[in-house]
Amino acid sequence: MELRHLRYFIAVAEELNFSRAALKLYTAQPSLSQQIKDLEEDVGVRLLNRTKRKVELTEEGAVFLEQARLTLAQAEKAVAMARQVSQAKQQLLRIGFVPVAEIKVFPYVLPNLRVQNPELKIELQSLNNLEQMRAMKKGELDISFTRHNFHNDEIESKFVLRDPLNFILSKDHPLAKYERIPVKALNGIDFILPVEEQSGTLHDLILDFAKAQGIEFNIVQKVDNILFNINSIGMGLSCTILPAYIAPLTLNNTVIRPLDIDLPYLDLYVSYRKNLTSSAVQKFIEQLDKVFYLDMNRTDIYDI
Repeated sequence: MELRHLRYFIAVAEELNFSRAALKLYTAQPSLSQQIKDLEEDVGVRLLNRTKRKVELTEEGAVFLEQARLTLAQAEKAVAMARQVSQAKQQLLRIGFVPVAEIKVFPYVLPNLRVQNPELKIELQSLNNLEQMRAMKKGELDISFTRHNFHNDEIESKFVLRDPLNFILSKDHPLAKYERIPVKALNGIDFILPVEEQSGTLHDLILDFAKAQGIEFNIVQKVDNILFNINSIGMGLSCTILPAYIAPLTLNNTVIRPLDIDLPYLDLYVSYRKNLTSSAVQKFIEQLDKVFYLDMNRTDIYDI
């Protein structure tokens, strides 16, 4: 028994005429008669008495009609509720991000997105790369901004921007006298290193850079907070390497000095699930693309 059998039966029971019911249902009368016959066989009782002159409900049919209407109404309610939930999800956008997106992406994307889509609710979550990927797999995030290109069969990742690194030290540090610091002068200096758990990409990039240059930092502290890292430099404890986007956050007693070779850089990618793209995700990506010209394979720098 299917819902269409109930719809057919209710139409016949209300019209008490197969021809009119068939017109109402946009179906052929022989087909409708067969559907009612199949329904009666499934139920195991006669629901309608029909002759050449009239059609009428049996007692069993009257009881079945009442319950059929309730069942059909409940089914329609279930469909409506499911669609309401789906629509609500379509209007909710959950975005995970690493700090650079908060400074160099959101101010250029979210204002216009909100103006053009006032019904859209946006939830922002500051999470590291690993936390974002876990949340994406659990369906707890719709979009993520991370330092990794996670592009695969399930995840779409697109390049957003490239962020260079800065060498930061206090004004009183001996190396601050250089306009361009010799990279070899970094060997053995006291250094504050971002922890791997919170800033894995930056952590590895710094150590790989030191190894490639044949230098070794004297790591005096590992930090999981950029502001604490900057404050530590301001207190004259040591020096560090951080993304260029934090330059406006540096203190008056800290300076940024270039090295005699270029420091590496960090890329930022936006990622989302390929097969679960809601209209909210599509609208966000379209707005993002207007500013950053997204490209999955792009390697050039876009400096806004």
